[in-house]
Amino acid sequence: MIKLTGYIDVPADRLKAVVEALPDHIALTRAETGCLSFEVTPDATHQGRFQVAELFVDRAAFDAHQTRTKASDWAKVTNGIPRQYEIEDIPE
Repeated sequence: MIKLTGYIDVPADRLKAVVEALPDHIALTRAETGCLSFEVTPDATHQGRFQVAELFVDRAAFDAHQTRTKASDWAKVTNGIPRQYEIEDIPE
């Protein structure tokens, strides 16, 4: 399995657009083959920060998600916004 954890820090002037795009991004990702879980939640202590937790069945499913996301509306809305992620291979 592949696990991604981390966060995205959304500037105040882009927060509205990101929040509006988020439900579609979540729904599309959860519908992907191989997605076991996908959560993006506001951080209670950092304004504009969203915690991200993803779990995919394998590297191929994760890579397919990355490819789809790069060509998505989400990529356009969040282009250039700082992210901090850690990606781990989890043995089954």
